[in-house]
Amino acid sequence: MDIQQLFSETARLQASDLHLMVGYPPIVRVAGKLGALPNFPILSAQEAESLVVGTLNPEQKEIFLANKELDFSLSSHLGRFRVNAYVQKGTIAAVFRLIPSKIKTLEELGVASICKDFVNLRQGLILVSGPTGHGKSTTIAAMLQTINTTRSCHIVTVEDPIEYVYPQGMSLISQREMNADTHSWKVALRSVLREDPDVVLIGEMRDLETMSSALTIAETGHLVFATLHTNSAAQSMDRIVDVFPENQQVQVRYQLSAVLEGIISQRLVPNTSGGRTAVSEILTATSAVRATIRDGKMHLLNNVIQTSFEQGMISLEMALAAEVKRGTIASDIALSYALHPEELNRLLVGV
Repeated sequence: MDIQQLFSETARLQASDLHLMVGYPPIVRVAGKLGALPNFPILSAQEAESLVVGTLNPEQKEIFLANKELDFSLSSHLGRFRVNAYVQKGTIAAVFRLIPSKIKTLEELGVASICKDFVNLRQGLILVSGPTGHGKSTTIAAMLQTINTTRSCHIVTVEDPIEYVYPQGMSLISQREMNADTHSWKVALRSVLREDPDVVLIGEMRDLETMSSALTIAETGHLVFATLHTNSAAQSMDRIVDVFPENQQVQVRYQLSAVLEGIISQRLVPNTSGGRTAVSEILTATSAVRATIRDGKMHLLNNVIQTSFEQGMISLEMALAAEVKRGTIASDIALSYALHPEELNRLLVGV
């Protein structure tokens, strides 16, 4: 077996991920579910090492052997793969996330229509949150590609690693990958402001440095997109504020309330057709939302969302209920994804 065979099978099955691990056959995730690739044997330590290390260039191999883990991306005729290689129980393993070569439009993704409003903004902070593997990068790529095809501006991305590659459009796009193009998030994000950007993508807000940079870049008149591994809008606000020292948190709340424009908290939920449907909680930065953040009353954001449908907001439970009523998602599946099942049950009464 070779890695291109495995990539071909991954693409043929429309899988999102390929897992290689000693003691298991190659495993793929299709529509959110893991399963073994048919007709492939269990991997030995030697086979796993050959498959994974064979995808690394000499510099990446050196970093991987020293750190025992590495994020990188690679291209094939099937598209791009975002890869995390790591060591487990003394053996080499990896997960290959398939990144389609074609960036889907917002309409094709079926994401919230408010995304079209977000891409027309000239400055501010847009967050896309949710668990790993629920389409955050894909949604942001669709928004950036919309900007690329409709506006003349400079888009700078800082990613670890680069996922989607954007075709030439009306915009100039600079994509920087950690390790390959820069050695430090701190330096890369500080340099962004000297690169004449209009739009900035921060691949993931993971620590104080990246969060502080996102606020500063948005505050200085740029449109910033970023992802965050949180489950809701309220949790996203808490995560950002809590990462800062206590003596800075009041200032951070004021900054955040001033620059935030919207949060999309996304899930990919199994649907009745065997695929997955994007379901999102949406928060838009109304005056009520800004005041709530400024006052540090994040626990009230859920109530604001539930009572602000006319301002473009929707709770995850409302979005799930709408899909159940359309017949696209089964009620039991919707309940398993709800953050507040009792609220979803109330919305589903009579369905």
